[in-house]
Amino acid sequence: MSKAIICGTDAHDNSLVCRVGVDIGEPETLSFGNTRSGRKKLFDFLNAQKQKHGAERVVLAYEASSLGFGIYDDCVSSGIECFVLAPTKMRKSRKDMKQKTDVKDAQLILETLRAHILGGNELPSIWIPDDQTRDDRELVRCRLDAAHKLTALKTQVQTLLKRNGVIKPKRAGNSWTKTYRAWLDVLLLPNGARIGLSSLLRQIAHAEAEIKLLDAEVERLSESRRYAEPAKALVEQLKGVGLLTAMVYLTEMGDLRRFSNRKQVGSFLGLAPSSNESGEVSDHKGHITHAGPARVRKVLCQASWCRVRLDAQEHLVYERLVAKNPKKKKIAVVASMRRLGIKMWHVGLEAQVNANVFDKAA
Repeated sequence: MSKAIICGTDAHDNSLVCRVGVDIGEPETLSFGNTRSGRKKLFDFLNAQKQKHGAERVVLAYEASSLGFGIYDDCVSSGIECFVLAPTKMRKSRKDMKQKTDVKDAQLILETLRAHILGGNELPSIWIPDDQTRDDRELVRCRLDAAHKLTALKTQVQTLLKRNGVIKPKRAGNSWTKTYRAWLDVLLLPNGARIGLSSLLRQIAHAEAEIKLLDAEVERLSESRRYAEPAKALVEQLKGVGLLTAMVYLTEMGDLRRFSNRKQVGSFLGLAPSSNESGEVSDHKGHITHAGPARVRKVLCQASWCRVRLDAQEHLVYERLVAKNPKKKKIAVVASMRRLGIKMWHVGLEAQVNANVFDKAA
């Protein structure tokens, strides 16, 4: 059997803590800086071990995080196999969670990778998006973040008014209409509160202007060859799905051909129910797993509420589920989100295949 140099890496902003072993041999602990030069030292060491032990493979794994895919890219450039693992799918005991150290985390990654290479166990690795998908995500995620900041600013305004005992009169109209904003502009408040409110209103105006600019950029991106047909199909064929929802879905999901069936889509989106079946306990379905991209679940939730209002069939299904359990309406909403996510996969996949968006340079 060919030998393999196996490296489990616990990656942080400034450091890489590694457990490196040869096949089932006792691993050693090494630390490197998480810089380009530090990663080069790690790769040079791994390749030297490959030569020393006559190994045919050098394989490294680390958990996905906010660090992105820089380590993966550098590994590939250095001729090292690399896997990025899903933290939510790593098997960790309660003891592991309570006694957490960098070395133990690296050891767990090593053991998981070793079981895959030597024993054929399933590896909880994630799909690695291409450079274009990664860059497209930056724009769409920026648009979502801008909306989140705007919501936070509006909440701050409401909190300021509440602290100062201000009750909105009927003549002020609905919140954040032109009438309401005009009322805020002339509202009499103590000096400090007035200055604070004026600052928040300026920030809101700036955030709204920024969102308009980002919306224009997202629309421009949606007209590119990679997204033109899939985005158009999603918006036109599915009620409640707007351009932003379509673009969030397409950029986060990437190549839709990587999913084989609806169960895989529901599982990836974190909308599949958890399961508890052991011994005499029958299969008990619990809350959804919340695995996968939270951004997609958020836009699916917003779009699902629109579909409940706009789509007669969706409204009937929703009402039927609510009637079964009136105290748990969230179950009906989650079911609607899952159905929508799967429908978007079917529609988007057909459009992607017809346009060959991942077969040619997009």
